[in-house]
Amino acid sequence: MTPMLEAAETTRTPRRTAPPTWLVVALTCAGQFLVVLDVSVVNVALPSMRAGLGLSEQGLQWVVNAYAIAFAGFMLLGGRAGDLYGRKRMFLVGLGLFTLASAAGGLAQDDWHLLVARAVQGLGAAVLAPSTLTILTASVPEGAARARAIGTWTAVGAGGGAAGGLVGGLLVETLSWRWVLLINVPVGAVVLCAAAWFLTEGRAGDGRRLDLPGALLVTAGLGTLAYGISQTEAAGWTASATLLPLLAGAALLGAFLAVEARTASPLMPLGLLRVRSVSSANVSMFLCGSAMFCMWFFMTLYAQNVLGYTPIEAGLALVPSSLAVILGSKLAPRLMRPVGPRNVAALGTLVAVAGFAWQSTMTPHGSYATAILFPGILMMLGAGLAATPLASLATSGAAPEEAGLVSGLVNTSRTMGGSLGLAVLSTLAASESAGAGTPQALTAGYALAFRVGAGVLAAGAVLMWVWLPRQAPRAP
Repeated sequence: MTPMLEAAETTRTPRRTAPPTWLVVALTCAGQFLVVLDVSVVNVALPSMRAGLGLSEQGLQWVVNAYAIAFAGFMLLGGRAGDLYGRKRMFLVGLGLFTLASAAGGLAQDDWHLLVARAVQGLGAAVLAPSTLTILTASVPEGAARARAIGTWTAVGAGGGAAGGLVGGLLVETLSWRWVLLINVPVGAVVLCAAAWFLTEGRAGDGRRLDLPGALLVTAGLGTLAYGISQTEAAGWTASATLLPLLAGAALLGAFLAVEARTASPLMPLGLLRVRSVSSANVSMFLCGSAMFCMWFFMTLYAQNVLGYTPIEAGLALVPSSLAVILGSKLAPRLMRPVGPRNVAALGTLVAVAGFAWQSTMTPHGSYATAILFPGILMMLGAGLAATPLASLATSGAAPEEAGLVSGLVNTSRTMGGSLGLAVLSTLAASESAGAGTPQALTAGYALAFRVGAGVLAAGAVLMWVWLPRQAPRAP
């Protein structure tokens, strides 16, 4: 009798065999590609979005910032949710939310519809992105195979950023700006169905709770602060329309720090910031992100609004810069061994300073080689050189069980810096152009943004030289 019951039970609940490694790598890389692609693909479509929905200058920056702020604010929470509730489950939830929001954004009939959809996209990306790497590392045995898989994952992420401008330009010119978002729907649906069928569940929960209050406070604080900064162009620094959101944003961020200091399972353990390598690398990444994140935004607007490039021409024009990021990322590990990570990070930042300074000399009638190609290559080559040693220094100073958290913190610092940097530099550019839409006025605004970006990066290079440890410290 017992054998029969056991046989029946086995028949009812057959075990699913583990999927092939190549399929796991393909699915996780596809998810990562979508997340990274959507950071850059909308830049080429911004002028068309503005014409289609009547977006203001502030609205344009929020098409980018709504995604980036939600992504940064909820990324650490998304990683913790995967540990507690299952990596596959969070992969599916994040990808489903991302796909639905892409459809909503592509069908938007008003500017606020698009901005809300972009924020929800960012939330979905924050849930999806951490699960892609944890599923991959849990499914591939440690050693050379895992190193190759992570290398593929990294390359696909870099490729997503590199392909964004070109893909966006093709879609805008051959279809419409809406397809920059709608293209995610069929791709997301295919990946979602394949992941639901083939991926197996896994988790590493330790009984800790999700720090939802922390995630909400930091996201609301960043968004409110960025909104206050953007109000300065129209209302000035002393107007209540500016001061109130600035004070509210600062208060929300202060409340976030208070919550993190008291909660048993903080989203960002403040004790980690006492480690010199962690704190210095994250501050450096914040400063680098505040300038480098904005490069694509202003370069795309300059190419289309001033030089008269079509969307596909603008996308093609930025391909060499995109490839320069990959080149810098590949060169950095080779230079770190003989030169040291601190020196490579500072060197990369100084290369980017040269590119930003060159770009700030732009004119309304600049040639492609001197106004886009070479300064763009310098900016992004420097970005690639700096990012790898900063991430290495940050994670090397943490205990092994905190490496994933610190890695997520580095990405969060970079994206948060980019969000606030875009708000500041867009406001400065708009103030300089004084609302005029002539090529001369727009060029003056964009040039000011690059000059300020060069100054921020120069300060970052000095900070790296003084504060970063010479070599990666050993984890305790």
